[in-house]
Amino acid sequence: MDKAIFLDRDGVINVEKKHFLESANKIVEGFIHKKEDFEFLEGAIEGLKLLSKSDYKIIIITNQSGIARGYFSEEDVNKLNQYMLDIFKENDIRIDDIFYCPHYPPITGECDCRKPKIGMIKKAKEKYDLDLKNSYFIGDSDRDIENGKNAGGVTILIDNGIREHKIKADYTVKNLYLAAKLILNS
Repeated sequence: MDKAIFLDRDGVINVEKKHFLESANKIVEGFIHKKEDFEFLEGAIEGLKLLSKSDYKIIIITNQSGIARGYFSEEDVNKLNQYMLDIFKENDIRIDDIFYCPHYPPITGECDCRKPKIGMIKKAKEKYDLDLKNSYFIGDSDRDIENGKNAGGVTILIDNGIREHKIKADYTVKNLYLAAKLILNS
């Protein structure tokens, strides 16, 4: 069985920032879906370079409720993911897969993939025969940490000082570079 490092996207790899969302005709926090609004967080590229040298599968799992809300399309998400992957490739960064949840329960009803539920993790486990107990789950929100705990893995909180946290992660660091060093030195 392989081990994996599951990464949230927004707030771990890229900045969650305020921007004008045309489809909602207002300024919003998050819902990044255009490359013009995409900005890597400090330590993200360096951390992913380190992780790419490991034997871990590197898998991004992200809630993208803006699809269900009508803010952007799945095509927009796929274009942004491809933009991100192209930059990773230029930097010798390996990403094994990306899974996203397009649902928003008040609109689509409940699903099994929206974090903190583990539907995306189950799909990755089946696809790659993963050992979840020896895998890492990196996120910046309580939902991400709860997701990792629900999957039975080791959790790492990226505490960028933006949110309060009620759920305690196994480890807390300031950025993805420090998370990568922690994992590789374990």
